[in-house]
Amino acid sequence: MKNFSLIIGSLAGIFTTVAFVPQVVKILKTKHTKDLSLLTFSTFAAGVFLWLIYGISIREFPVIAANSLGFVLALTIVVMKIKHG
Repeated sequence: MKNFSLIIGSLAGIFTTVAFVPQVVKILKTKHTKDLSLLTFSTFAAGVFLWLIYGISIREFPVIAANSLGFVLALTIVVMKIKHG
């Protein structure tokens, strides 16, 4: 059962993290962030960071990996939103 949970957790982390890649790529290409909410992405980045801390505390690789990359992606969006408005 532990393997099943690891697979499900890994897949969930992959899907939810990869979902932000197209947005980050688009922002990096176009520099357009006008329609994005700074509050939403800042709050999301903070939440993902807390999930990362949680993952580290329970030593669960899927939680750590997904939230490490998710935090970088969310923070990239926040920084680009601040930089480009």
